[in-house]
Amino acid sequence: MQYKCDNAGKMKHVISAHGLFKNYGKIEALKGINLEVEPGKIYGILGPNGAGKTTLIKTLVGAVKPTSGSAQVLEYDMPRHARKIRSHIGYMPQKPALYEDLTVRSNILFFAKTHGLDFIDQKVDQVLEIVGLEKLSNRQVSTLSGGYKQRCSLACALVHEPKILFLDEPTAGVDPVLKESFWRHFRSLAKSGGTIVISTHLMDEPLLCDRIVILLDGRLIIEDKPENILAKGKTSIVIETDADSFTAQTQEYSEYLPQILSKFGLAKEIKRISIKNESLEEVFLRLVREQDK
Repeated sequence: MQYKCDNAGKMKHVISAHGLFKNYGKIEALKGINLEVEPGKIYGILGPNGAGKTTLIKTLVGAVKPTSGSAQVLEYDMPRHARKIRSHIGYMPQKPALYEDLTVRSNILFFAKTHGLDFIDQKVDQVLEIVGLEKLSNRQVSTLSGGYKQRCSLACALVHEPKILFLDEPTAGVDPVLKESFWRHFRSLAKSGGTIVISTHLMDEPLLCDRIVILLDGRLIIEDKPENILAKGKTSIVIETDADSFTAQTQEYSEYLPQILSKFGLAKEIKRISIKNESLEEVFLRLVREQDK
């Protein structure tokens, strides 16, 4: 399965958001989001519940009208031109929007037919294999577990081979083996020129993205490559001697470690030196706490 790239690969940015605000009454869901997404990349949106992840995705796909600011997808204003680019984007909502009284295959066929696809049966078979639902294709959706409904919803978003795929927590309730398979497919699609915007609360997934967007309370607090965000983490250095233990925490341990060792003079009684880097989850939580101060 390949994405229909057409001229999307020639665009500098396939998604642009400028000063994006969205209010629900007195609740400010988005507070001035600025974001530009390059083609052929996987962008991970990370944030706690209520951070604005779902609202941002719904705004970009044209399902929600911003209170102010602008959003362009494939250079079309959203939601004004949402219908024009419907066939070029795929959207998997956080809660599967499926026809419960239809079978898995019938649901996917319905979405395929709305896009006027050729070789429909072949493409439905492809996505059924990708999401691991070949054996359950004739099961009524209402009889499926939440995880299987997630798979069906993803298949519906993939079947027309969109240029941009918006996924709102697609691996929630999916077992680790299938999740790994999903991510292999996401990476394959990105290599073929497709763009993926994926929200998640799982801390291992952002490390698989090309760039990470961290939202907090409707604000974008950081947008960077995963390795650059991890570089903001601190390193704990633990030196154990026969009689004691010494712990220090620093952000530049390569420079700080020699200073620590000089204090000990590389004494013979030093038995072990341990170095522990902060995980993405620890960096994320610290950044959140710093923003709350």
